[in-house]
Amino acid sequence: MAEPQQDAPQGAEHATMVRIGQAIMLHRGGDREEARNRFAALWTETDMDADLFHRCTIAHYMADTQDDPVDELAWDLRALAAADALEQDGAGRAEHRTAVRSLYPSLYLDLAADHVKLGDEEAARSELEQARCRLGALPADAYRQGLLAAVERLEKRIADGAASPGGRPGDDGGPDGGPDGGLDPRA
Repeated sequence: MAEPQQDAPQGAEHATMVRIGQAIMLHRGGDREEARNRFAALWTETDMDADLFHRCTIAHYMADTQDDPVDELAWDLRALAAADALEQDGAGRAEHRTAVRSLYPSLYLDLAADHVKLGDEEAARSELEQARCRLGALPADAYRQGLLAAVERLEKRIADGAASPGGRPGDDGGPDGGPDGGLDPRA
């Protein structure tokens, strides 16, 4: 049985975060395939019960490397499941729970964007409502403002028919192709 994340040596945890950061940099640099390969390796190396924070982070970014919207949705759902498990069980370190709480609006925004790509307007609107609800827990800073702007852009795209059959998927507003504009408290 794996040791709980809070008991993991700081060096091992730091090394995992460094590797996650390297994969993020590869993705942002345009090497989606290598980023996807590295995230996949990290995913298999992390414990599904003890490494919830890392698994949330890995899945959140792995979703952005997917070519198929169904796969992207599956990874975003994995990220949300890890965040929920971390939040509900009180597992992991306090700073991880705090970081995940600040990530929730982005997780729901990503899910909404996935549903837009898949043409499910109702699900997209539901996820956007969750994103808006979670924004209230964030401090009034640039991160929150960026997420709010991304939510509003996606709402406008839905209103303009982006999630309807034959609607235009388009860009979700971010330089990395994600709806949150690359804004992320862990980056």
